[in-house]
Amino acid sequence: MNEINKKNEKTDSTISNKHFEKLLKISLIIGIVIVSGFIIYYILTPEPGYVTFGILNEDQKAEGFTTEASINENITFYLSVGNYLDREFAFRFKILKGNNDTLVGSFPSNGSLFLKVGDFILEPNIERIFGVYNVSFSEVGADQRIIVELWEIKDESEVFYNNLYLWLNITN
Repeated sequence: MNEINKKNEKTDSTISNKHFEKLLKISLIIGIVIVSGFIIYYILTPEPGYVTFGILNEDQKAEGFTTEASINENITFYLSVGNYLDREFAFRFKILKGNNDTLVGSFPSNGSLFLKVGDFILEPNIERIFGVYNVSFSEVGADQRIIVELWEIKDESEVFYNNLYLWLNITN
C-alpha cells in the first residue's frame, strides 16, 4: 500500500508540474504580447505638440533682465513664440502692469491692461520674435510687475494659454 501511495504522489506531482509549466508558458506569452503592445503604441503615437513662449531682453536674449528702473524709464523687451503643434497657432498678447497684490499663475492675471497686441498666425515648426515693447511705471514701488499673457484665438474667441512676468523695483 505504501508503494501505491508513493506512485500516486509522484503522478500527482508530475501532473502538478505539467500544469504549472503550462500556466507559466501562457503567462509569459500574455506578458510578451502586452509589452509588445505598449512598445508598438509608444512607437506609433506621436509626441504631443507644444508652444514655446518667452520674454527677451533688449538684446533679444533670455538673460540679464533689468530688475531696477526709475519712474517713467522705459523697460524694453521682445516676445518670442514658437509653434510646435501640428497646426497653425493664432494668438495675441496682452501686456499688463501690476504690483505685489497682482495675482499671477496658470490663469489670467488681475493686473491692469497696458497694451493688447496681435492677431498673429504662426505656421507649424516656426519660431519668431515679435516687436519691441516699452513699458514704464509712474509710481515708486518694490515688486512691480510686467505681465505678458499669451491668448490663443479659436473660432473668433480668445482662450488663455500662458503668461510670463518680470519683477521690477521702481525707484525715483
